[in-house]
Amino acid sequence: MLRLLIPIILALIGTGGGVAAAMFLFPPEPEPDLAALGPCGPGLPTGHEMAADDGHGATEHEEVDDHGDVEPSANEYAKMNNQFVVPVVVEGRIGAMMLLSITIEVEAGQQEIVFAHEPRLRDEFLQVLFDHANVGGFEGAFTASSNMHNLRNALRAAGRDTVGAIVIDILITDIVRQEIRS
Repeated sequence: MLRLLIPIILALIGTGGGVAAAMFLFPPEPEPDLAALGPCGPGLPTGHEMAADDGHGATEHEEVDDHGDVEPSANEYAKMNNQFVVPVVVEGRIGAMMLLSITIEVEAGQQEIVFAHEPRLRDEFLQVLFDHANVGGFEGAFTASSNMHNLRNALRAAGRDTVGAIVIDILITDIVRQEIRS
């Protein structure tokens, strides 16, 4: 029992230390450029934003396709606050630990819903990740395209079951496998 507990505790301490270091070393918010705010103050278009209007009504937050049609950039990204730690059991023992960072692509203005449901999302995502590990998804070529596609689909389904159709896609931004020597 102690052999199983020590690697998990060490992984959690390492993850916590990494998160604490990242928070401590994260650069402060830059001060707003008052010249870019324009003569009328914040919230009103500046000369730069007016110049970004291409005559079709598209601004810097929208894209224009080859036919001149406007496609609004309506998605936001909600990064889950902590990494996911998943043990990989081999022959009844923990053979490796998987560390994953997950970001959820949502409709514009829906990030707060994701953050309000983060504990439930983390629980659902962990269950999907544990199931993936139990069927051998993190063995061999675990980053193969088909393997990652199956994992993303399962995570997307869990996200939609938890917070609804605002979940557009799941992005796995980091994935690391740490072998455990016994």
